[in-house]
Amino acid sequence: MLVAELIAPREFHLTEQAIADPGPGEVQVRIGAVGICGSDLHSYSEGAIGDSPCVYPMVLGHEPAGTVVKAGAGVTGWSGGMRAALEPALYCYHCEFCRSGRHNICANIRFLSNPSIPGFFREFVNLPEANLLPIPDRVPLDAATMIEPLAVAMHSMKFAAVEIGERVAVWGAGPIGLLTIACLKVAGAGRIWVVEPLAHRREMARAMGADAAIDPGAVDAARTIYQEAGNRGVDCAIDCAAKEHTTNEAIRAVSNGGRVVITGIHSACFVPFEVSPMRRKEIAIFNVRRSNDEPERARDLLVERLAWFAPMVTHHRPLTEIAGAFVDAEHYADGAVKTILLP
Repeated sequence: MLVAELIAPREFHLTEQAIADPGPGEVQVRIGAVGICGSDLHSYSEGAIGDSPCVYPMVLGHEPAGTVVKAGAGVTGWSGGMRAALEPALYCYHCEFCRSGRHNICANIRFLSNPSIPGFFREFVNLPEANLLPIPDRVPLDAATMIEPLAVAMHSMKFAAVEIGERVAVWGAGPIGLLTIACLKVAGAGRIWVVEPLAHRREMARAMGADAAIDPGAVDAARTIYQEAGNRGVDCAIDCAAKEHTTNEAIRAVSNGGRVVITGIHSACFVPFEVSPMRRKEIAIFNVRRSNDEPERARDLLVERLAWFAPMVTHHRPLTEIAGAFVDAEHYADGAVKTILLP
């Protein structure tokens, strides 16, 4: 099978590798589409995700969908030709966190696309059958790749805890930010602001349901939102961009007793927070670690409102053009929002 390995920052190598038959309890899937995620871009351009360095060669990609080729011994319910979204995390199911239902912070988690655990930028994969989520035939595989990031956005709603009519600001209108806006609309949020420097992404954010889209290069975003929200700030601010200044802008824009949710991944290991407004306003700050039990609900929402989400997929490239795809995604070339690789 064809495999795309990251062998150095901004350098991919295509190689041919064998794949074994699926073992007991496993299903072999031909990968049909994989989305490029912001964390893939961190690995590609920075050589690390936060304090976790890349170890080369490694195979990225964790937003996959594909078609079943064959099933291993003991597998029931899956056969050749069936289509699925694929869960990239392998949980131990016996640590204290798994036993308490918080699988996303499993003490022994193995995540496909981390060093030594190949991700999905390849043609085939063997996975436990529990890691396959069936998708209807009418959902294209490229759209199904959004189930994984949509589940992350849904998980962030647990911490945002938005009540009907509450005002919310979102920093960043990349894929996670756009999916967060969608989740906020479903949750019944009132006015939604988005802060995004790129014009085409501000336009997409409005299409997803944002009421106001702010160019941070033109105005002081935090001050503008604070004033427009009745000079008391928003009830919740969600940072999907995860830059030092975006987190602090979220802190400044939120109201007394408000919530700040950090969904994005900071590049730096240490980020200074503006602690005085945090303290004065008694802000609650939450971090998001992927998703937990949300993938099925994410699939159902995607199926129900496919026409709403489909325009986010703007670019497609074959796996053989992975280098160019990452350049486009990194530089938002040609209005890129979500770039899909097609193994």
